[in-house]
Amino acid sequence: MTYMLVIQTALDEGFVCLAANGSVIGEKKCLERKDQAAFLHPAIQSLLEEAHLKPGRLDAIAVVSGPGSYTGLRIGMACAKGLCFALSIPLVTLNTLDWMAAAAPPDGKSGSCPMIDARRMEVFTARYDAHGLRMEDPRALILSPDAFAEALRQHPIRFFGSGAEKWKALCPHPNAWFPDIRPKATTASQMAWSHWQQSAFADLAYAAPFYGKEFHSTLKPHPLP
Repeated sequence: MTYMLVIQTALDEGFVCLAANGSVIGEKKCLERKDQAAFLHPAIQSLLEEAHLKPGRLDAIAVVSGPGSYTGLRIGMACAKGLCFALSIPLVTLNTLDWMAAAAPPDGKSGSCPMIDARRMEVFTARYDAHGLRMEDPRALILSPDAFAEALRQHPIRFFGSGAEKWKALCPHPNAWFPDIRPKATTASQMAWSHWQQSAFADLAYAAPFYGKEFHSTLKPHPLP
């Protein structure tokens, strides 16, 4: 049996789950982004205790590595890498948009376009075809009324995620629809298990969050002394 912890703090609602061969056997959720740092380690300890599993029995740690909340990504990555270093086990990284898209069952006719709110009129997004295959790299996009004009002329697209509402206000196209699709821990665990089976591990020394764009702080820098 292969045991993995899967950490997700990229979105507003975070979770950590324990999976065995890709099947979730325990999950803890964090509903407030501001609580994620304090949530992770007690949640992991509780999951292991409930499963009567010692940390040394873990075979890998998976983390949803971005794009998403800058702070959340750093929290999740730091926790995942720390556990991997301490336990000498591999790290699996999952792209947030790939994970979101995997929650939309392929229907053979409609593309998928998960969106993460990146403030103002900007989103993190990527497009996937009707079979769930990624068609373009994840990116930060400033929304405009013609942002997906060519793609929408070709086929229907499902837009979903925290950034989809502001796109809905700009897009009356009949090929655009906005279902309530929410990615789950089960999907992330299955993706992590697939990575494990393929030995698709991240380089632990160099693994870093995928921010999607440069970080901009609202804090004013202090002059050097």
